[in-house]
Amino acid sequence: MQRNTWQREAVRSALDTQMGFVSAQSLHSKLRGSGSHIGLATVYRALGDLASEGQADSLQSPEGENLYRACSTGHHHHLICRSCGLAVEIEADDVEAWAKKVASLHGFTQAEHVVDVFGYCSSCVAPSPETAANPVSARK
Repeated sequence: MQRNTWQREAVRSALDTQMGFVSAQSLHSKLRGSGSHIGLATVYRALGDLASEGQADSLQSPEGENLYRACSTGHHHHLICRSCGLAVEIEADDVEAWAKKVASLHGFTQAEHVVDVFGYCSSCVAPSPETAANPVSARK
């Protein structure tokens, strides 16, 4: 367990205000924009600690960048919008059963898994006023 410093609390508070996953650099920029003097390395370290302790989720974006978000405790999965970054925690009982079955079939015990489903949320695929008014030009 890491000790709570003002920097760690600042990172945790900033992460709590985010709707989806965020990079360390983006979170650092938001903190600096609000007047904090926290360093980028400190943000990376605090996010890593929060993820290790289960207080933040961490995943790798399709571009290879580590992203973080505040999370509930316990094992869970996500739906993540590729456009806006919205993340929704989901139940996945079928995935849980499949993972246990496959592990057992191959002689594995205490198997763990991570499942994140990437797609586009309904807000990002909803037609904009421009494309709704002129659907032909939207296809060009």
